[in-house]
Amino acid sequence: MEGVIEMGDTVMPSVKREAVVITGGLGYVGQSLAAVLKDQGRFPVVVDIRDIPSQVDKVQVVRGSIGDRTLWKALADQFDMRTIYHCAGLIVVSESVEQPARYFQENLSAPLAMLNALREVGPVPIVFSSSAAVYGEPSVVPIPEEAPKAPISPYGVTKWQLEEILHAYDVAYGQPWVALRYFNVAGMVGGVVERHVPETHLLPRVALAIRDGGMPEIYGHDYDTADKTAVRDYIHMQDLVAAHLSAAEYLMQGHVSRAFNVGSGRGHSVQEVMDGFSRVTGRPVRALHKPRRPGDPPVLVADIARARKYLGFDPRASQNIDRMIQDIWQAVTAADTPQSPQS
Repeated sequence: MEGVIEMGDTVMPSVKREAVVITGGLGYVGQSLAAVLKDQGRFPVVVDIRDIPSQVDKVQVVRGSIGDRTLWKALADQFDMRTIYHCAGLIVVSESVEQPARYFQENLSAPLAMLNALREVGPVPIVFSSSAAVYGEPSVVPIPEEAPKAPISPYGVTKWQLEEILHAYDVAYGQPWVALRYFNVAGMVGGVVERHVPETHLLPRVALAIRDGGMPEIYGHDYDTADKTAVRDYIHMQDLVAAHLSAAEYLMQGHVSRAFNVGSGRGHSVQEVMDGFSRVTGRPVRALHKPRRPGDPPVLVADIARARKYLGFDPRASQNIDRMIQDIWQAVTAADTPQSPQS
């Protein structure tokens, strides 16, 4: 059972307990982080506005909006917050094109309110879930962190603008931060299953289609790539969680705030993913070709040299696409209940 706190009823303890706070902590990344941190003997406090259960047993859950100043005051009164892993936010690129107002509210306005609340209680190191979407259609692949920022979707704009806000708050107010620019996340850690409604991530979409006897959809088959399908860099959740923990330690040691790419450093086309599913499941995979989605660049592959140098990042689990596919296949065939589209 999860422990749910109603923050309005919180009583300040005489001795504060050390905690790490995970915003959007009932999402795929947030719950994976909570599971690993809990296994390491840390005390994760999950903040999420959604009324859904946690997949992580006996984790502390705080229901509320990250834009609520009183929530952060209550957390600061009750806990010694060591790190904030900011995973909250909307993540569907095509939806952000259709509903930019919603994305600017949830991905920019609410986090800005969070940062202003933290100014009142004292700065806490923040590890921010950013995205490769900040690069748009890159001119150089693999993409270094110094590549031009030219997002082509409102989703990407929100990630880049929040990085810029964090930088300004660091300069002006001493707010330490690391932005981890995720590439495509897959795989399973701590038994946490990826669940989104609607499902937009490629690997679970393909797995669900195969499980249900349907045809997985390929969006775009006219890209300037070897097999005409989009190429992406896939990172296993095990490696992504490790990057978060290393980023927190990096900040605790007083290093300069900065952004890091987190991916495998190699690319797989959508067609190669289909071929991988055929290998893992032993079933033929016939795809349904559909037009490109708005905001999807042809190739995104990370240059991870900076993360290797400063975070000791070594994405070994991400080097085998079949391992990630196997994790997803195991999860979808378990046929659990889905959840809403946040990170």
